[in-house]
Amino acid sequence: MGSKGLVAGVILAGGLARRMGGQAKTLMALGEMSILSRVIDALRPQCASLSINANRELHLYQLYQLPVLSDPIDGFLGPLAGVLAGMDAAAKYQPDVKLLLSAPGDTPFLPEDLVERLYAAKTQAQASIAVAMSGGRAHHTVALWDISLKETLRKALSEEGVRAVSQFIDRDKKVDVGWSLDPFDPFFNVNSPDDLEIAEEILIKLKKD
Repeated sequence: MGSKGLVAGVILAGGLARRMGGQAKTLMALGEMSILSRVIDALRPQCASLSINANRELHLYQLYQLPVLSDPIDGFLGPLAGVLAGMDAAAKYQPDVKLLLSAPGDTPFLPEDLVERLYAAKTQAQASIAVAMSGGRAHHTVALWDISLKETLRKALSEEGVRAVSQFIDRDKKVDVGWSLDPFDPFFNVNSPDDLEIAEEILIKLKKD
């Protein structure tokens, strides 16, 4: 079995999109597809299953014909709550799957070797979490997690006030895995209208190559 069969994936789309005026940025068009469609297309070949973590406009996310998971803890506690939603669903419905890949729903250019490289580095380092990096910057929401961390994560969120993804990751053994910024950052995320323009430029260059 390759790494794909060992990994459930969750796409994190549970935020409030304040910099997009409250509009769900993952559902915005980038070229002829939505940003979320591009994330799904990148991750589907790499994971045994995929789900979407979302807390608003659930009917729109359900159009993508993937399980839609709301945060298991109320209060819009951030990406860690989405990671926990993915862990809970995997543990319930796929008990043989021991790893969860998380990735934001606004990162349309994710690499084709994301799971493969995270899995290899995590296995070699015997780490609990593998984190993607580019240009020396860690992308903590793009990570491969041991699902066995779920109760520790639940306690951190509900009892200990942990909110930052990096704060939780730094508690455990983790390994960083780097990708090149050439010809563009594969973890570029669309947070604002200006970012959307940059993403459109990257897409044009990709189509030319």
